[in-house]
Amino acid sequence: MQFEFVRQLSEDPNNLVIGLVRDKSATEKKIAAEFGGRTNVHILTGDLANYETLKKAVAETTKIVSDHGIDYLVASGGYLPLFDAFGPIGGLADKVVELEKVLTDLNQTNIIGNIHLYNLFLPLILKGNTKKVITLTSGHADLELINIYDVEVAALYSAFKAALNVIVAKYSAQYKKDGVLFVSISPGVVDVGTFDNLTPEQLQGLSGFFGAIAKYTPDFNGPAKVDDAARVNIALWKRVSIEDGYGGAFVSHFGNKQWV
Repeated sequence: MQFEFVRQLSEDPNNLVIGLVRDKSATEKKIAAEFGGRTNVHILTGDLANYETLKKAVAETTKIVSDHGIDYLVASGGYLPLFDAFGPIGGLADKVVELEKVLTDLNQTNIIGNIHLYNLFLPLILKGNTKKVITLTSGHADLELINIYDVEVAALYSAFKAALNVIVAKYSAQYKKDGVLFVSISPGVVDVGTFDNLTPEQLQGLSGFFGAIAKYTPDFNGPAKVDDAARVNIALWKRVSIEDGYGGAFVSHFGNKQWV
């Protein structure tokens, strides 16, 4: 989905788009192949699990934008483990080593990595005009959704998304007075390939999840296409503001608590 964000945002030649990726060479080749020589796109190496790469990316970004700063920081990266994505947490009891490894990686990438990202890029955000920090989260972190509709799957991922929502709210509490909007937005259920090549057991878990979603939203027609989802999310990024009460909020792509 991140690639589609870059595609759509860079369609406007007035936008300067800087993307942080782990594989710079492969991403640059894909950009050149799919949407040509757009001079308003810059790709830098940056890995949420590696502080030094983020630090270097900030230095390179500063050279690109000079004293103008940046208007938006979109924290869209993260680790999505398939380890428990389609099963309940009780099924992990005999997978001690894998459980601890996944929890460690989730913490390092999705929590610590994003804290470093915010801290390093905040000086550039403070220099910008729009001053928005958008964090992609998940409706899986909503307690009412879990409890009312018995959503069993993806417990570990959900827990760390909930933790990140709190981190975002704490940054908002500190920087709202400086005009910086920190907000957590769930992009919705999007077809990004996560549901491809699943095992029969995983498909059963996925079926249970979609069954819960069908109860939550009876007219749910399946995951959204990536281009449609990106367009909806970008429109919301532009719309949300501190003045409208979005500072530190945890909302859906609709701008409310309707997750699907």
